[in-house]
Amino acid sequence: MDPKNLFVLDTSALLTLRSDEPGADRVEDLLARAKRRSCRLFGSFMTRMELLYLICREEGEEAARGALRLVESFTIEWITCEPSILEVAARLKARGRLSVADSWVGATAISRQAVLIHKDPEFAKFPEIAQEVLVK
Repeated sequence: MDPKNLFVLDTSALLTLRSDEPGADRVEDLLARAKRRSCRLFGSFMTRMELLYLICREEGEEAARGALRLVESFTIEWITCEPSILEVAARLKARGRLSVADSWVGATAISRQAVLIHKDPEFAKFPEIAQEVLVK
């Protein structure tokens, strides 16, 4: 598939969709395209963990599990802890002020040669990550 049609959804992108914030329409469009197989969407295992703990902390465990079930129903290819991604994530973490989770998400985008869809300003310092910042 054309590299222009490969995307990684950051946790912030999925939370944007869930809260119907500005930029949610772009995430909806990508999900619809993935369902039609006109693009591929990836997600890091760390994104699932972040969704679970962030929503659990704010809304409780039942809401968190419901959100996770919904996200898992999307046409997203979930990427686990692969050794090659681990090495890239460690290099990103060592270089900048990224959280461990964001280091994994960024490394997933690099390893899949995909565009990272996000709202996190911390990624701006990493030109090696192809990225699209959602409207705030």
